Amino acid sequence: MEKRVFGEFTTFETRRESNENVDRQRRYSEILECLKGKQLTAKEIATEMWMREMIPTNERNFTAPRLTELCKQGIVDVVGKKKCQYTGKTVAVYEVRNG
Repeated sequence: MEKRVFGEFTTFETRRESNENVDRQRRYSEILECLKGKQLTAKEIATEMWMREMIPTNERNFTAPRLTELCKQGIVDVVGKKKCQYTGKTVAVYEVRNG
């Protein structure tokens, strides 16, 4: 791999280390608990988890990667999109798949 940008290898390594340190099963169950019976965005789920003291901040990066994985596993579906009340951007809305 050729170094292209200053710090590129460092950010790649720290991102990989953070990803490896996540207790995925725990995070999946926390997300599903917050999402049960609701349609929410990644940020809304993160905010709900933060309010329940499951995560230290309401940053969506605590939920978005796990939501992608849950979608790939067929447990969660993207059911629409809406304007995020926090960022004003159009974002995906998720719900737990029925059956």
